[in-house]
Amino acid sequence: MLVLAGGGHAHVEVLRRFGVTRTEGLRLRLISPDTHTAYSGMLPGLIAGNYTWDDCHIDLRPLCEHAGAAFVTTRVVGIDAAGHQVQCANGQAFSFDALSLDVGSTPDLRAVPGAAEHAVPVKPVSRLLEAWASVAARCGARARGRPRIAVVGGGAGGVEIALAMRHCCRAADSALEPDIALVTDGFLPTHGRWARHLLARAMAKHRVTIVRQGRVTRVTPGEVHCASGAPVAADLVVWATGASAPVWISDSGLQCDDRGFVAVNDHLQSISHASVFAAGDVSTMVSWPLPKAGVFAVRQGPVLADNLRRYLAGDTLRPYRPQRRFLSLMSTGGRHAVASYAGLAWQGRWVWAWKDRIDRRFMRRYNG
Repeated sequence: MLVLAGGGHAHVEVLRRFGVTRTEGLRLRLISPDTHTAYSGMLPGLIAGNYTWDDCHIDLRPLCEHAGAAFVTTRVVGIDAAGHQVQCANGQAFSFDALSLDVGSTPDLRAVPGAAEHAVPVKPVSRLLEAWASVAARCGARARGRPRIAVVGGGAGGVEIALAMRHCCRAADSALEPDIALVTDGFLPTHGRWARHLLARAMAKHRVTIVRQGRVTRVTPGEVHCASGAPVAADLVVWATGASAPVWISDSGLQCDDRGFVAVNDHLQSISHASVFAAGDVSTMVSWPLPKAGVFAVRQGPVLADNLRRYLAGDTLRPYRPQRRFLSLMSTGGRHAVASYAGLAWQGRWVWAWKDRIDRRFMRRYNG
């Protein structure tokens, strides 16, 4: 029995490949709380109004049917790695010969008092979209008072979401545009100077305030408090900071890194339990520390699929070698984007068209 826990970017490729070439006698099971998985690269475009919900969600059911996989719609809440068993939120338990984890990560709200109660994390996507729909409706209804939004986190995700929210209101000719602030103690720290310059200029052009040196110390109803400066008023707080692992991972018996992510070798295999594999944000490659970016999960998919087959057959596993540099394409709200690669940067509508072609090609692979 091969159990896939989570419907992330790597696992959709595993399902697709197991559907193309089935392994005789293999029993396959996918466990995921959602029937559709969101493609993170298109989320800002969905918020901005450039895409529909269907454009950027992958339906897991036909992928499972094509691969001959049983689909269990529940959430994994525990693993007995030594006992080869997975526990689920619905009370079911499943044994496995091999287990693969691709359950993703969520922004870490635990370290800041009040964040868990008063902020909305960017993942799960469904919760963020629900919160944003409420604010967008208020903007269009001429409600009393201009809505105030604070996006906490200065990485690419936070920047794109802040600009997407601004564009959505303008494109819809909303009666009441919100005040939007990006609160961060590090603006695009993993990108070069030119990319930071272009994105900061886009933020200024679209009147998104950047609150720099904004290390958040606590969140209270209606306010984000920073170590320096006055509190930032906010009716909606979107949390787009660094990733955290599901809490049950650290209780599984699997060896983890110091942040609770599954430690894996070059074969995407747990360094402590050979029958367990992990990919995407939930994993940390001990030989190749990688940022938590969807591009790596996508490229891990083919190697993960191959190694799961090889492990079950008793064959030698093959290594995954991540690229040392990767291209980032960041939308600025409308049909305009900034490209960042190796310290260089470009911008324009052509960059957005390039990103759009890449994203749509990825989605066609799984949605027919």
